[in-house]
Amino acid sequence: MKASEIFDLTGRVALVTGASSGLGARFAEVLAANGAKVALVARRAERLEVLKAKIEAAGGRAVAISADVLDRDVMLRAFDAAESTFGTVTILVNNAGVAHSGRAVELPEAEWRRVIGTNLDAVFFWAQEAARRMLAAEKKGAIVNIASVLGFGAAKGVVAYATAKAGVVQMTKALGLELAFKGVRVNAIAPGWFVTEINREYLMSPEGAALTREIPAGRFGAEGDLDGTLLLLVSDAGAYIAGTTIVVDGGQLTALRG
Repeated sequence: MKASEIFDLTGRVALVTGASSGLGARFAEVLAANGAKVALVARRAERLEVLKAKIEAAGGRAVAISADVLDRDVMLRAFDAAESTFGTVTILVNNAGVAHSGRAVELPEAEWRRVIGTNLDAVFFWAQEAARRMLAAEKKGAIVNIASVLGFGAAKGVVAYATAKAGVVQMTKALGLELAFKGVRVNAIAPGWFVTEINREYLMSPEGAALTREIPAGRFGAEGDLDGTLLLLVSDAGAYIAGTTIVVDGGQLTALRG
């Protein structure tokens, strides 16, 4: 079989959270470019409309749905909107997330709950809802959760983030175990350091740039470095992959583990 066939997503309906910028926007474009109809979900409606227009100009199909991933009632309406436009969502990319920084002893409770709520709780509830709808429609599908290398090794100043991402890795195993035999594959991607809107200022500073010394590939992740992994996990190319997390970090984690 040709690669163009095994990675083809024609007929699939994808929903991407956190699609208004960064990795989420890239994921949405890649899915659309390979044939999927894409529901774009994020809080910033104006950015979603810009991305929708970009996808459509390239020949794809997309719908913009403004939603806060922490609001479960809005979550249900987002899935309903995607279904009414394109049909049952058979690909979910759980990408929405927030970052934080600061010493653990000084972390306010509200900040802990914001990070855990967005990066862990919402990931579960959106995956749960997607799976429920796929099963009810008797459709096979794929859920991809976006974890992080910090789910495998902690760093100073990101206790809530690292805790949430470790939870995403374990959640992915548990959901993969429960849902694979029903035709819903759940996997995760754990990116290393990728330059995005939320970390650009830090990574482009002298202190941030010094982090590349810890990465065997000698650089931060670039646009496109996650495309192949995403397509593998959502397409027929990954039909026998379930409950796993693929690390994409230029070798950083391997170097740390030795």
